[in-house]
Amino acid sequence: MGDVGRARDEVRRARYAVAAVFAVHGAVTGTFATRVPWIQDHASLSTGQLGFALAFTAFGASCSMPLAGRISHTFGSRTALRGLIALWTLSLVLPSLAPNLYTLCLAMFTYGASAGMADVAMNALGVEVERLLGKSIMSGLHGMWSTGALTGSAAGTLAAHLGADARLHFLLASAVLTVLGVLACGWVPDVQPADDEEPPPRFALPPRSALLIGAVGFCAVFAEGASLDWSAVFLRDRLDGSAALAAASTTGFMLTMAVARIAGDAVVNRFGAVRTVRAGGVLAVLGGLLIVVAGHPAVAMTGFALMGLGIAVVVPLCFAAAGHAGPNPSQAIAGVATITYTSGLIAPSLIGGVAQATSLVVSFCVVTALACGLAVCAGVLRSAERPSRGEVSQRAAAVPGPRP
Repeated sequence: MGDVGRARDEVRRARYAVAAVFAVHGAVTGTFATRVPWIQDHASLSTGQLGFALAFTAFGASCSMPLAGRISHTFGSRTALRGLIALWTLSLVLPSLAPNLYTLCLAMFTYGASAGMADVAMNALGVEVERLLGKSIMSGLHGMWSTGALTGSAAGTLAAHLGADARLHFLLASAVLTVLGVLACGWVPDVQPADDEEPPPRFALPPRSALLIGAVGFCAVFAEGASLDWSAVFLRDRLDGSAALAAASTTGFMLTMAVARIAGDAVVNRFGAVRTVRAGGVLAVLGGLLIVVAGHPAVAMTGFALMGLGIAVVVPLCFAAAGHAGPNPSQAIAGVATITYTSGLIAPSLIGGVAQATSLVVSFCVVTALACGLAVCAGVLRSAERPSRGEVSQRAAAVPGPRP
């Protein structure tokens, strides 16, 4: 029992370590987002040019994600994550150094590529720790990402308020987050490939098992991107809300998602992934309908809050289902992540295009229709429902203490 107890303690420490890595990853994103206006002014970009440059983030991530599995196989999960999270935190500095559109596009591609590879590696380890614990933790891990993003955003808001140069701000933030991320990686599981295990291809299309799971994630991320980027505009232009009220709607949506993700594991462990996502789909559809028929800002804000509550746990559960569905978690997670990142890339522009041709109300009718897909297709996430508990003692050697 002593050995089993120590093994469980090590797995719990691994869980906290992976959660810390998720928080660090989110903090980089939150830090960057607050200084985008400074970057635009520094590079002398128009709004259209800025949007073009920012699109290279998702492009870089989509191109690099399939490489993460090969890197983890070659170096082992702990060393791979340590290197990739350091690459991600250090890449934060690059956008602030770009003097023009072309260099910013290159910086954003590198920034997105490092983000995508670190994202896949940390989600694969999250699935591994979930398997060892025998219960759902992915929603909470993504809740830690949201918490890190909010923390980085708060610090960035203060830096912007003080008029700090983003180059200095990013350099200090990058140094702190790199140290925290590398230290946390000392306690993550060190999963090594078996001697006879074939290495994954250097670059591969998403496996078939990831396509249906990715489709569910696509619906959720589309609704998330649309709500984040267009909720404030909807309240201001459609319902004549004040600028402060419009901003509060976006903030409320983000907070709802963060809280729901942190609390989501308890719901998933109680009701299972499929029923949780189906119920979330119903809430998202209800929220979408409130947005569409809203005649007052309070009704629309309630709709956006319900949308956030309904979609919050979907992407974490998609990653969990992908990781449990096949023999190569990193490759499957990379496939799902690529599909969801693509959704996040096209959602804001598609919503804007539909709104330009018709109206924002019609745009959110599209979002509501996609939210229906969560309830209809939730069954493909069944592989994420009951991780096995029997592997804790057998695989405890994969979670030794910290290493330099």
